[in-house]
Amino acid sequence: MINIAVVGASGYAGGELLRLIAGHPELNLKYATGNTQAGKAISVVFPNLQTVGTTFQEFQDIKWENVDLVFFALPHGESSKLISDLPERVKVIDLGADYRLLDGSNWKKFYGSAHAGAWTYGLADLPSKQDEIATANRIANPGCYATAISLSVAPFKNSQFIAETPITIVAASGTSGAGRKPNLSLLSAENMNNLSAYKVGGIHQHIPEIEQVLTELDGNKTIISFTPMLAPMPRGILAVTQMDLKANSSTQQLREVFESYYHSTPFVILLDEAVQPQTKAVQFSNFAHFQVQYDKRTNRAVVTAAIDNLVKGAAGQAVQNLNLMYGFPATTGLTSVGLFP
Repeated sequence: MINIAVVGASGYAGGELLRLIAGHPELNLKYATGNTQAGKAISVVFPNLQTVGTTFQEFQDIKWENVDLVFFALPHGESSKLISDLPERVKVIDLGADYRLLDGSNWKKFYGSAHAGAWTYGLADLPSKQDEIATANRIANPGCYATAISLSVAPFKNSQFIAETPITIVAASGTSGAGRKPNLSLLSAENMNNLSAYKVGGIHQHIPEIEQVLTELDGNKTIISFTPMLAPMPRGILAVTQMDLKANSSTQQLREVFESYYHSTPFVILLDEAVQPQTKAVQFSNFAHFQVQYDKRTNRAVVTAAIDNLVKGAAGQAVQNLNLMYGFPATTGLTSVGLFP
């Protein structure tokens, strides 16, 4: 068994990690820290986790000789403050943003603090990343929007289908994407029956992350125009990505490129042509649903993606990265399908 610590376990992504660890046959939870919940039973903070019989602790209570791997599930800028306390042998998967960006100036521009460095980027469903993840001891888990959008574009970047014009994305996320800290705009009275854009005009922090991973695929610089929206639902992301193409195409041709690229990836599902992705269909699962279509009038590829932002966009992908690091099948502990309706 692999002994696990979860730092920041009392947040939404941390709670999903605890749930997935409880259902993973190879993992044993040793420590769960929660900044404001120390001393409370996990089952009190997360009523769904009645079988996880332990309490939240302080970070300093962790005895690292008892830990094989630690998940950090903290706000950006926080995990890098704690890394120096860890022995080198302990593997780390950081669900925060601290080690995602290669370019320190991009970190400064979008996050406003000192750049901590860059680790192996753990977009586990990208075929080109899997060998690198498998041999790494430090993994930067991708952001939720970055996961849905990067997986949408990657097959066409590698096939050189895309014209050298900005890629346009409009995506909506549920309120849990903003974390568990109280926020006026996330109250039900403010959010329900309402849809609003935010961080408009090229300022969302996932922009440099998405551009970085897509540029790395073939060395050609990728620029995106990204408009995020807050949707009146607890969890989920629906992203619609539009890409100008170099030549005329067809829906069938685009689907073949997509299917070929992800043929060995169990969590990326291209739906039947008559079915559109829905956030409800993937909630609580590590699966990502896609639809690929050709817009003949504008000569664009349109890719629609649905993921659960807390699972595929955070905790589930982190466990998938762990599976790669330890040589387990990618699906170990992650086979649950989405809940519908």
